[in-house]
Amino acid sequence: MVSHGKHIAIIIQQLDKFNPEIQSMEDFLNESAKMLKTLNVTEQEFVLDTLAGCIKYKSLLDVVVNAFFVRDGRYCLIPERNLYIVICYLATFQLEELGLQHFSRIVKSLDTAKMQKFLRFFFNPLYLNTWIKDEWSRFYSSLYVKENWIDPLLRWQPKVQQLIEQLTDKLSNRTTTVKTSTVTQPKEFNLTVPKPRAIPIPLPIPVPEKRLPVPPSTYKPPKEKKQLEQIRTQNRRKAEDLLLKANANRFRCAIMKPEKAEKTQYEDGMKSKPAFQARKVQSKIDNIPIKLNAAAILREGALYQRKMEQELKRIESLLQGAGDPSEFLEWQKQMRDKDLEEQLAEIEYRRLQGKLSYEEAVLAHQNVIQENKKKADLMREEKADLMHQYEEKRLQEQQEVRELVEQVIEGHKNAKEAKIKLQKYKQEIVQKVCEEKEELHRQALEEDEEKLRKRSELIQQIRLIGSLPSIRHKFVDLTETGGHGLTCEMSIVELHERLALLREAQKAAEEEKRDQIIHEKQAKEQLLLDKLDQILVFRAELSRAAALKQEEEKRKLQSGERPVNDERILNLQKKIVEKKMERKKQEGLSKITPQKSSIASKKDTFQWNHWNELEDSRERQFKIFQHGFTARETAQKMAAYEAARSGAQVCILHSEVK
Repeated sequence: MVSHGKHIAIIIQQLDKFNPEIQSMEDFLNESAKMLKTLNVTEQEFVLDTLAGCIKYKSLLDVVVNAFFVRDGRYCLIPERNLYIVICYLATFQLEELGLQHFSRIVKSLDTAKMQKFLRFFFNPLYLNTWIKDEWSRFYSSLYVKENWIDPLLRWQPKVQQLIEQLTDKLSNRTTTVKTSTVTQPKEFNLTVPKPRAIPIPLPIPVPEKRLPVPPSTYKPPKEKKQLEQIRTQNRRKAEDLLLKANANRFRCAIMKPEKAEKTQYEDGMKSKPAFQARKVQSKIDNIPIKLNAAAILREGALYQRKMEQELKRIESLLQGAGDPSEFLEWQKQMRDKDLEEQLAEIEYRRLQGKLSYEEAVLAHQNVIQENKKKADLMREEKADLMHQYEEKRLQEQQEVRELVEQVIEGHKNAKEAKIKLQKYKQEIVQKVCEEKEELHRQALEEDEEKLRKRSELIQQIRLIGSLPSIRHKFVDLTETGGHGLTCEMSIVELHERLALLREAQKAAEEEKRDQIIHEKQAKEQLLLDKLDQILVFRAELSRAAALKQEEEKRKLQSGERPVNDERILNLQKKIVEKKMERKKQEGLSKITPQKSSIASKKDTFQWNHWNELEDSRERQFKIFQHGFTARETAQKMAAYEAARSGAQVCILHSEVK
């Protein structure tokens, strides 16, 4: 061990790199061994053993080092923590193997002041016998701590005390040889006295130049911005119309109107192709096997069982003389058809009302345009009057601003004298505040000294109370009871025997419960198989009934649209025709110049086209809704009738099978 300080520095450097959350102690020691190949075998073993010990007994070493930083090492640096951990480990666990001479060489190779302070703190007999022993007893048994660590440290304490005295003498000799430096005396600078400055000649008041007025185009938005806004609104309306057409005519691409087909044939001539005719997709009834779980099988079996019971009750009631619900179903069908006709008439009435309101709105819009022209002429005249008044007011304000500037320049001359007086007054106030502050600081120092003295006396009393010995060990006999006088008392041995008997009884109960669960599982599987057979029978009958129902729907559902005749609708159609004629007459009479009314006419034509497209889409939706509603009603009635009939057949077949 030639360079002890170098080896201690290597150990400290490796401890700084160790992170217990990322790597284990074995991996860390293997990596450290690879880095220490330059050392010989004995030096490498010393470094690795010290690293392993510092990591293994980190909790014990942290107790001593933390207390050292709190008490005697308050002014030590935190990065030097691992240095004190290494010295504490060598003194506690390796002092017997190293020997005092070797240990003293290691200590002397390091900083003398730091080692003297730490060894004096750690080898204090009062600390070793009191709080260090108690803190280490939390991690290991107190007897083991006393025999293996505390007693050897107390045995080495007199010899280590001699080492501490040598370090203290070395520090005292170092401090005496320091030379005292002479204190520099400040001298005043030999500066030349400046000459008094001449009073400057006051400059004439500058007259501001006349500025050009702000052009009126500054306060007006550019024309390009308005044009962009108009284009943006038109594009947005086109996008909304396209979205409306796409939503209304989702499946229109599969059907071509005869008029459009004839037109395309006429335009294209011989090159035209035959129109596409959509075909209805024939729905196929496929019995695809689906894997069911236990809950689905039981749920479907309960449903079919409930339907079978209901059908049996209905058959019994018919046998006993109950009535047939066919008359009620026929009456219900008539009432629903009547409600459908009323609903369709109401929808057509609302559509025509919207169309009539649009015609009235167009007439009102034309009247509003004429009124707005008259208002615009009046506003132009008022604007010219206001601009004349504004010019007069602006000239008056400029005159007032000139007078105000002259007054401010005169006020600046008087402000310098007031500023000097204010500065002297502030200096006097600052001097008084400084004197009061010094007096308060002196009183605070006296109070702090008194509090510190009382606190130190209280700490000494607490330490004396804590240094008193206390008996913490008691012999326990496991075969004896607590002796509290209770009838249910038992010893630890008897408690263990009873717990063993309870465990055996619990195991027997678990085996019995396991056998019961197996039997229940087998019974449940058999029940599921029976239910699955019953479900297959019901599904076969239901698929047969569905095929019959689909054939009947094809024969019956081929009726056309129902005509809607209502007096309110006819009256609304007449009113709409009258409003259209009136609007066309008013458009022919009103002569508007094309330059001013081009944008308005474009808007009117756009709105008219928009309204026509909306009307077409509403009529198509109305026809689809009418046809779909009738088809849905008839399908529901047929499904109810077929379900009732097929349910009776299933019940009869099931009874025959049994």
